[in-house]
Parts: sequence; C-alpha cells; structure tokens
Amino acid sequence: MRVSRVPAVTAAVLGLVLLTGCQGDDLKGSKPAKSPAASASTVDPTTAPARPSATDSAKASASAPPSASASGPARQVIDASMAGGLSKVSGRNPARDVDPGEMRDGMNLVSAAYSDWGSDDAVLVVAVDHVPEATTKRREHLWRGMLEHIKWDFDQGVPEAQPVSDPGPLGGSVECMPASLAENGNVICGWADATTAGVALFPNSTVMSASMEFMTMRVDLEK
Repeated sequence: MRVSRVPAVTAAVLGLVLLTGCQGDDLKGSKPAKSPAASASTVDPTTAPARPSATDSAKASASAPPSASASGPARQVIDASMAGGLSKVSGRNPARDVDPGEMRDGMNLVSAAYSDWGSDDAVLVVAVDHVPEATTKRREHLWRGMLEHIKWDFDQGVPEAQPVSDPGPLGGSVECMPASLAENGNVICGWADATTAGVALFPNSTVMSASMEFMTMRVDLEK
C-alpha cells in the first residue's frame, strides 16, 4: 500500500492558517486594550479644564487691586506753617504737653498750635505717621492725651466720639467729640487712615464747626 506524504512546506502553511483562525475566534467580541501611554494622553475636551491663555492672564492682572507700592508712597504728616488758613504759633507750644505715644525711627510727629491773627484761642494739633499699631488705636491714645491736657474729669466717663459722614478727600475715618459741659466749648476731632493718625483740640467751638475746620486743616497736615 502506498502512503501519500504531504510536503513539509505545505504542512507548515496549513498549520499557520489553522493557528490564525483559532486566534481570531478567541478575540471575537473583545476590544483591543489601549496602551498606558495612549490612555494618559487622551483627554475628554468636555470635562478637562481649559488652560488660561496669555490674554486671560493679562485680563486677570489688570482687574486685580493695585498693591501698596503700585498705589504710590504712603502718606505722612507735615509740620506745616499754615493749616486750614490758620498760622502756626511760635513760642511756647501747649500741644507738646500731649503724649503722642511710642515713637520709632522713620516716624514723623506734628505737635503744633495754630491760630488766627490776634486770636488767643489756638487749635492744638498732634499727629503721627507709620505707627507700630493700628492707627485707630493711636487715635484713641491721642484723644486721651488731649482730654488729660484739658484736665477732663474721667469720673464723668469718656466723651462719645461722633463719626463724620464725609471724611473729606483724604478718606479714612474722622470723628469728633464734645469735651465740655457747655454748648460751645472744647471739641476734640481725630482722623485715622492707613498710615497716619491725628487729633486736634478746638476751643470755644461746636462739633459741626470743629469737624469742618478740622478736615480743612488736615489737607495741609497730611500729604
């Protein structure tokens, strides 16, 4: 009996075809897996946050509030020769009796009396800048110093300061208090802003009159 032999090449080709067919049957219905690199680089544009462009960054910078350095140098108090139309009084200065509080290097102090020509009633001013504490705290200290200067009876309590609705062009906070039992008597006004604080004693005045004069004087005392 003769046995037919399949050539070796033919057998090899037949085996390759059968192997390929088996692999195809095994992979039907399954999706090819993505490589880690492809998964990491694929981003859904509907969920991914957009990167800010150079134009967006410029708009954000323009809308941000200016820093202290960008808004210019801080204000300071000035020992002016005239304030609010009043002349600085030479000679003995009663304002020097008022304790200005702690003074450090780099701080300025104004301690002066201002008066109309020929008037005996001088307006006493004490003002400082770049204080180490909050300027409102320093204003309270200066208020108390003025009350002690006029020998206020603290057993009666401390006069209540009344805020001025319009602090004027320099902003900040301006308040005045009557420091007399009489209707027309001593009035003490004070201001406080970002870097300066000052008070003034107005004799024989009213809260309304003193507050108006005080804001006029402040424009010359703070720059």
